[in-house]
Amino acid sequence: MRQLSELDASFLYLESETTPMHIGGVYLFDASGLNKPLAFSTFVAYLRSRLHVVPLFRQKLKEIPLRLGRPYWIDDPSFSIERHLAYVNLGEHGKQASLMSLAPKILEEPLKRDRPLWHITFVDGFKIDSPEGEKEGFALIVKLHHAAIDAFSGEEIMGKLLEYTPEPRPIAPPRPWLARPEPSEERVFLQAGANMLKTPLQVASLAYNAAEATARGLVKKQLQKLPLPLPLFTAPHSPFNRQITANRRIVSASIELSRLKSIKASLGDVTLNDVVLGLCAETLRRYLHQQGSDTDKSLVAMTPISVRSSSLRRATGNQMSAMLLDLATREPNPAARIRHIHRNAVESEPYREAIAADRLTELLPSTLLALSARLYSELQVAQRYHPLFNLPITNVPGPQVPLFLQGARLVRQYNSAPLFDSLGLVIVAVSYQGQLTLNFTLCPDVVPEGESLQGLVEESLTNIEECTASLGPDQGMEPREPGSHNLTDEVITFLENLLKGSIGKFRR
Repeated sequence: MRQLSELDASFLYLESETTPMHIGGVYLFDASGLNKPLAFSTFVAYLRSRLHVVPLFRQKLKEIPLRLGRPYWIDDPSFSIERHLAYVNLGEHGKQASLMSLAPKILEEPLKRDRPLWHITFVDGFKIDSPEGEKEGFALIVKLHHAAIDAFSGEEIMGKLLEYTPEPRPIAPPRPWLARPEPSEERVFLQAGANMLKTPLQVASLAYNAAEATARGLVKKQLQKLPLPLPLFTAPHSPFNRQITANRRIVSASIELSRLKSIKASLGDVTLNDVVLGLCAETLRRYLHQQGSDTDKSLVAMTPISVRSSSLRRATGNQMSAMLLDLATREPNPAARIRHIHRNAVESEPYREAIAADRLTELLPSTLLALSARLYSELQVAQRYHPLFNLPITNVPGPQVPLFLQGARLVRQYNSAPLFDSLGLVIVAVSYQGQLTLNFTLCPDVVPEGESLQGLVEESLTNIEECTASLGPDQGMEPREPGSHNLTDEVITFLENLLKGSIGKFRR
């Protein structure tokens, strides 16, 4: 048995009917060069032969009796690949637009918890848009739960499942696999007891379960009176930070990676990631202006940093550090803004030391974390107070060489990320074969006219290029204003003190 970390488990606790917590991907393949279309049965056989490279595909959750601790990953003795696959045919007149309308509907559905937490829909019968005209293609719509992977390991999984050669390899028979026996309830109970001896705070879960209704009412009443420190919650209110619904939309825009690299070279001491964040910032600033929203205060993004060891390439779990970053959207010059973003990033402690995100969760028993997540949603904290951050932005470097599936080339991919209560927009940037694709996962009921973001990306990039050409060598390098806050360090310190104090009171 392999137990989920507190961070991994938190994605289970945050899930609800309107907030499915899985990472999604839409992968488009050019099948015009194949002698015959790739049949769904061939894809099933191919995937069955590759299951051994991703063990989590045959592992499910095992809950702890009485909720004494975090769940475990165990082999699914009744695993059947057919329960994780679906087939859709759009017909001979299907268009790529039809696929992009279908994908959000599929991605809106939460994964079922009684089986391994993944699902793939094979979409057939549509034409891919290309500069040479429409081409025959197929697509995969993939869902992988955030409790099992992060965005970085998700890209690695797809890299392992696909091929690096255009020549279709013979599909090998699946390797023999025998599920390890499912642990008995008694064993799991004893394991939970052993864990409690190591972490005595888990005993608090028993008391919590015995009086959950009462505790919920009391804690909710107290949190409504909580005087949250205003300097901490420095992110401004934005149209993105409102109550979300179950509706989803994916808006994507692709640009040449070489254009971003040219900007980086011209600006000097910045990273390519800073340029990507600067492009996101300018796009968001233009969107807010278009919507008539206030742009006088800088937006704050949560940007994950992968802390996965390069010597341990295990594509499972969430091994990230979270950094809060001022996007400097108050700065009118988008090229100077990139330098501001770089300065804000390098002055952050997690950027220098890669503090694991578990630091914020390891202090509390799992059930109290679940309670906190539900209360955050019910109390609408992000709407009553300034939010901690306005949106997450993740930049995932992908392979720069083409990938194939039985001779069909992967030509494009769109990625989605979970939306959380009062976070109606997430950006995932993925690079592949010289292209960078900005993927905006949004709730259309919260982010109106979200399709305009696609055109704003190109406008923003062109403006950054023009401003970069005329930017002075020291412009944007001015010293930080006195009294400015290091957002991440401030949040970490506040939450640690708050959690430690709460635990101390609870134990007394």
